[in-house]
Amino acid sequence: MVLVVLGLIAGIAASRGPARSRALDVRAAVGDVAAALRGARGRAIAVNRPVLVVVNGAQNSLSVDGGPPLRLPAGMGLTAATGVEAVPGRQVASIRFAPDGSSSGGRIVLADGARRVLVGVDWLTGRVSVANAP
Repeated sequence: MVLVVLGLIAGIAASRGPARSRALDVRAAVGDVAAALRGARGRAIAVNRPVLVVVNGAQNSLSVDGGPPLRLPAGMGLTAATGVEAVPGRQVASIRFAPDGSSSGGRIVLADGARRVLVGVDWLTGRVSVANAP
């Protein structure tokens, strides 16, 4: 009898599929965006030329130097504001990293329901930071 009950529990658990957490998906997406920005800064310094990161809010994606887009999970919002290029209602923004490590600066907000996370890029140093958005 015990084996039958354990078999039923295992069958139900297996039919649900792998356990997923939306909070972990958000955290992973934030980490991917921050890593892409840090990689773009490192590439600009290494190859001694400017590297452009394009943020597309309409497609929920980010692209480094014309490479393949990094797409965020479905249901997650993406907005960006960048220095002089910030235009209200605009769906596409860009952050340019210079060979000396500086950048045009900006911020990217990732939102999933009530959770909002800010990924900021300092214009002077090109430093990428992550914080909870208000």
